[in-house]
Amino acid sequence: MTERGPDEVEPATDASIRSTPAGVLAPPPPGWEPRAAELDAALPDFDWRSLPAGAERVAFASPSGRLAGLAMGPANGPRVLLVPGATGSKEDFVLMLPLLADAGYRVEAFDLAGQYESAAAGPWRLDPPRERYDRALFLGDLLAVLRSGTGPVHVLGYSFAGTIAQEALSLEPERFASLALLSSPPEPGQAFRGVKRIGALSGFTTPRQGAALMLWGIRNNLNRVPPGRLAFVRERFRLTRRDSVDDLIACMMATPDLRQEVAASSIPKLVAVGAHDLWPLELHARSARELGARFTVYPTGHSPCETTPHQLVRDLLGLYATA
Repeated sequence: MTERGPDEVEPATDASIRSTPAGVLAPPPPGWEPRAAELDAALPDFDWRSLPAGAERVAFASPSGRLAGLAMGPANGPRVLLVPGATGSKEDFVLMLPLLADAGYRVEAFDLAGQYESAAAGPWRLDPPRERYDRALFLGDLLAVLRSGTGPVHVLGYSFAGTIAQEALSLEPERFASLALLSSPPEPGQAFRGVKRIGALSGFTTPRQGAALMLWGIRNNLNRVPPGRLAFVRERFRLTRRDSVDDLIACMMATPDLRQEVAASSIPKLVAVGAHDLWPLELHARSARELGARFTVYPTGHSPCETTPHQLVRDLLGLYATA
């Protein structure tokens, strides 16, 4: 991974990224919810840089700098905010945008500081400046995005962002209409200790070593994602700052215990995971019980937003209906 200066963000291209078949990012067919699993099974490989018609490139002002974002749906619709995790980006939710917008929601997503097109945002921009991408940086940024609109927001935190979303809920509960945790760490403390197979070894690694192992696995496609997705992920790495990834892993190695605060919230909550997630299902199920959340499982891995978006959005719409 290339190390970049604080203000260096440069477009990257990968000739192996595929085109996007017509219709893959189109609005859903009428009455699609009962066919959600069928529609997910039919998803083709495509160019993950593509946007649905009507999606807008936006930017959010935050304490750490400008955060690159996407928005879609009626400007006066109920607001939905989708927040990616470590090494992720707003494009992880691109298949969900037309589904939520078609249901009347104003759906937004942004890149975390240091990640992809928010690579120029970082701790040196804070007042006073700091050296690390710590949890307080990501929390401050999320709160700034939540405050940028009016009314409570339906928030989905993916993986690491689920922890930040819980902390934001504990501090400013009036900002939340609902909370969905997608493949988020199910235990406080050293979050990787419960990961399947390698969890027992994670206590002996530094954050940088843990980040290196994760990046190696993604680059070498251990999750066996399609060529179009893999090409986009590799392109994304060319912009993402390596120190931001190291610091994110350090944050996950010191996950705060927010179970009591989240459980006390009366908003609708959902814990959504793939059957083959990094963490065992029994840990996620226990977490859902502790948080007072609904629990849903999809026939996929760590990224239901990419592989089972119709089923995930179907369940999010059900959650939002109870808010």
